[in-house]
Amino acid sequence: MAKNDQSPLDRKLAALRAAAELGEGRVHHQLLADAGQVAGRAGERRRLSADHTVVGFFGATGSGKSSLFNAVTGQDLARVAATRPTTAEPLAAVWGAEGAGPLLDWLEVDQRHEVAGPPAGADPKDTWAGLLGAGRARLRGGAQGGAEVHGGLIVLDLPDVDSIAIHHRRIATRLTGQVDVLVWVVDPQKYADAALHREFLQPLAAHRGVTLVALNQVDRLAAPDVPAVLSSLRGILAEDGMSRVPVYGASAVTGEGIEPLRQAIAEVARRRTAATERLLADVRTAAHALGAQDAGGVPAGVGKGAEARLVDALAQASGVDTVVRAVQQSYRLEGGRRTGWPVTRWMSRVRQDPLRRLGLRRGDGAVGARRQSTAPDDPRVHRTSLPERSPAQRAQADGAIRSFADGASQGAPESWRTAIRRAARRHDETLVDELDQAVSSADLRAGTGTWWWPVVNVLQWLALLAALAGLGWLGVLAGAGYLQFELPPAPDVEGFPVPALLLAGGLAFGLLLGLLTAPLVRLGARRRGNRARRRLRDGIAAVARERVAAPVAAEIERYGAFREALAAASGRH
Repeated sequence: MAKNDQSPLDRKLAALRAAAELGEGRVHHQLLADAGQVAGRAGERRRLSADHTVVGFFGATGSGKSSLFNAVTGQDLARVAATRPTTAEPLAAVWGAEGAGPLLDWLEVDQRHEVAGPPAGADPKDTWAGLLGAGRARLRGGAQGGAEVHGGLIVLDLPDVDSIAIHHRRIATRLTGQVDVLVWVVDPQKYADAALHREFLQPLAAHRGVTLVALNQVDRLAAPDVPAVLSSLRGILAEDGMSRVPVYGASAVTGEGIEPLRQAIAEVARRRTAATERLLADVRTAAHALGAQDAGGVPAGVGKGAEARLVDALAQASGVDTVVRAVQQSYRLEGGRRTGWPVTRWMSRVRQDPLRRLGLRRGDGAVGARRQSTAPDDPRVHRTSLPERSPAQRAQADGAIRSFADGASQGAPESWRTAIRRAARRHDETLVDELDQAVSSADLRAGTGTWWWPVVNVLQWLALLAALAGLGWLGVLAGAGYLQFELPPAPDVEGFPVPALLLAGGLAFGLLLGLLTAPLVRLGARRRGNRARRRLRDGIAAVARERVAAPVAAEIERYGAFREALAAASGRH
């Protein structure tokens, strides 16, 4: 069935079911169970006869409920006595019995009386069939001559709501949730009884559209006092949220007010909308209960600033600063090996690469070697060798996640705030490993240099070769002199021998080149560290987004859908 083809009740029931499903684990289980019962009860009632209206007479002990039932139905069906209680089981007066059986079975009413003819004391033409609208519907009721009536009617006399017998009270309470129309019978002595109003009338305020109130036994009041008592009763009902509920003064003894009450019941049955109105009220009440457990507004949600702070805290707790320092040290070490004075490079080779020590430089560190490898390098199988996180780091990460969830859930009801916090911690057991994998899989460009390193390296070796050539030349000249061999004198430049210039120039140039490139290596190390920080942070941000922010956002979205469903179920949409 398309949504536009659904009746308002269908749409509200679907919304209530959706709200109950969305609230699972977030809203109190009893409220969810109540909502499920409402939906189930509505489905059952709609499956049963829609042509019958069920009217229940409810009242406290001594209100004369059974006597009024007999007077309104015009039949002496309910037992009336001075002893209490007199009604132990529900009793039904049925007009239009066809199709009423399954409905009465669902109501668990075994005492059933099919009624025909006019009410006692009424004009013979004023049959219930006539009151219900003769000749307009399918059902055949108890009208004289087999006249067709507009709809069926079931009127129930029920046990006292405050009966001393627990079983009786349970029956009455159950049927307050099943009948289509509730007729509350009160008497002049106990019409203001706090227990009756607190336990029954106030909780059923949303059902005021299908509620009638009868002040019975008005014959016990002096005639001038009746309006005052009725006014007082209406005032109390207004405080209960039932200001528009019709109130009838009646007397089962004198017959006063019986006909207006009978006409009101007949009118409700004639419209045949009471069952739907009752179910709509049930749905609204259940929706209100689901949303009223702990009122709240729209949560703040996941903001970019809050997510950035979360990533910063997780990055710090994951040792990103340590890795960045290692990247810088590795770059400087590699730069020293590739651009430093060749004679002293051996000193840097005895120092272990800090990235290798942290397990972040696998293999031999050479790019070419990784390119030639036939096996794929899956970062998921790697773990870093970062120092174990300190309690302070763990507390920092936990605090960051908690603060993130608290900020995102701000404004939501407490039960949903708890669910949002729980969603933020959903992946706690695997989060540390995933953050470690994010660090391990980041492209830190370990072992890669800069374009100018080979140029400086060539110049360094040329300088060293020049110095060695000059040293060798001077050595040959010195050896020849010592052995008194005659060799041509070394050429000179401006009076300086070329061998000495080669030796001194090579040494000076190599050292000067090392001094000049050292700041460039340090600058490159800082840049390499900054790029590594961005890559590490991107990886950690992806983990934080997937494992913390996304579950929180999903929970907030779920709460939004819950609110939308409640609004639809309660009729606010």
